[in-house]
Amino acid sequence: MYRTHTNGELRIENVNEKTTLSGWIQKIRNLGGMTFIDLRDRYGVTQLVFDMETNNELCEKARKLGREYVIQATGTVAERSNKNKNMATGDIEIIVNELNILNPSEIPPFTIEDETDGGEEIRMRYRYLDLRRNPIKNALFLRHKMSLEVRKYLDANLFIETETPVLIKSTPEGARDFVVPSRMHKGQFYALPQSPQVFKQLLMVSGFDRYYQIVKCFRDEDFRADRQPEFTQIDCEMSFVNQEDIYSMFEGMAKQLFKTFKNIDFTEPFPRMTYQEAMETYGNDKPDLRFGMKFTEITQIAQNKGFKVFDEAEYVGGICAENCSEYTRKQLDALTDFVKKPQIGATGLIYVKCNLDGTYKSSVDKFFTPDDLKLWAETMKAKAGDLILILAGKKKKTLSALSELRLEMGTILGLRQKDKYAPLWVVDFPLLEWDEENQRYHAMHHPFTSPKTEDLHLLETHPGEIRAQAYDFVINGNEIGGGSIRIHNSELQQKMFNLLGFTPEEANNQFGFLMNAFKFGAPPHGGIAFGLDRLVTLFHGSDSIRDVIAFPKNNAGRDVMIDSPSILSPEQLKELNLKVID
Repeated sequence: MYRTHTNGELRIENVNEKTTLSGWIQKIRNLGGMTFIDLRDRYGVTQLVFDMETNNELCEKARKLGREYVIQATGTVAERSNKNKNMATGDIEIIVNELNILNPSEIPPFTIEDETDGGEEIRMRYRYLDLRRNPIKNALFLRHKMSLEVRKYLDANLFIETETPVLIKSTPEGARDFVVPSRMHKGQFYALPQSPQVFKQLLMVSGFDRYYQIVKCFRDEDFRADRQPEFTQIDCEMSFVNQEDIYSMFEGMAKQLFKTFKNIDFTEPFPRMTYQEAMETYGNDKPDLRFGMKFTEITQIAQNKGFKVFDEAEYVGGICAENCSEYTRKQLDALTDFVKKPQIGATGLIYVKCNLDGTYKSSVDKFFTPDDLKLWAETMKAKAGDLILILAGKKKKTLSALSELRLEMGTILGLRQKDKYAPLWVVDFPLLEWDEENQRYHAMHHPFTSPKTEDLHLLETHPGEIRAQAYDFVINGNEIGGGSIRIHNSELQQKMFNLLGFTPEEANNQFGFLMNAFKFGAPPHGGIAFGLDRLVTLFHGSDSIRDVIAFPKNNAGRDVMIDSPSILSPEQLKELNLKVID
């Protein structure tokens, strides 16, 4: 037996008991005739004591050990004279009488402490060491417990967990697929699923009624902090439901998670906001409602005053930052530089200071009178002491830039608190979006999303105006989940394929199996998928989903620990009938 207890288990009531512990050396302290070792495992830390007077040989052996050595220690539990209230085991220590080295360790490339000296790249290269640190370890514990709670909730609501294939057929919609060559079927390829979409719909056709799966999904997309090429979804589907049923069921799940892990009771239904309102008021379809600063358009009252930037703009609008009129020129210049970043794309920033004495100071004073500025302030509901920030230009681009400016101001002013949560549903998304380059429509969500019944008459005449029975679940500016009511009628599904530019042959080649299934009595159905990585990141208070994934990829999509992706040998390529072209 390597251990009788874990390193987080022993307490004051265990004093005088014999124990054997095993684990990694967190730190060693040599203090004259005494040596102390903090021994760590996944359960906690226990202090070991070696006394030169009672066992000189054992103490000398202990002093030769190093950090991260794996050892086994046997001894007697004793009450500590200098108790450590910061440790769960801080009331006791182990007087060691036997010590075994199970495995020595080289000096780690970074300090394995909560506050480490290792940068992200080196910690990802040695991820197995980084996982020993409490912040990462605790994130994975939280992920495990949240997954269990999700399963508990869904099981109680009669959902059945069902696995779906990982090697599937490549489809043209959505993000790029990761493809897998088939050795046995030369020149043919599997694809890794972007989601189990068609399979969960087929399960509804099969009569399973309520399905879920905590499942790996794969998308060959550009990388950023909240994306990985492989990610995990809580994937769910239900039969004989409408949108209200979906909202009720999965608000219930979210509320249970908040109560269990944050002790927060959401007693009221989550608010709902249309896609149109979200875009007009916050500039994106996942607004952060922890703070205000809604957009106000002032195009009509700001134009025709001789200021070319406004007069030639499709849209003029801004936000009001409360109690910021004392902002310095340096601070305003920094905000201007922020909105002019290439990824944001604004050409400049106009400000109006609403001074405490009732006057106004603006960067465009020579074009506008004090009465003009007062009218802007009244329109934007700005009061004395506030700061108005205005952007102008093409509407879509300006709304997007204003969104980034609003979020930046929220961060600067400390309004985006991690312990505050503002969930909502964003609803009534457009069914289609127009691709100007290819002169065709794309599905905004996916080709199986059902149009709103009241918009069906627009299919032939104004398809771009059709709203979808689609919804996103948003918390604190993060899209946590998304889904839709599906098309369950083969005739309507064929019309959808036609709108998306599929020929009947292409539609049959890609989705014939689903169309055929619909001919055999498909029930009305719909579902949703939550991003487990994002959900755990939010609850853990991390800034990146990499913190809550055991072995993540870096920003370039590489696993620097195992050096993946990597080159295949000529023999492997030949066996797969593949040739790499430079």
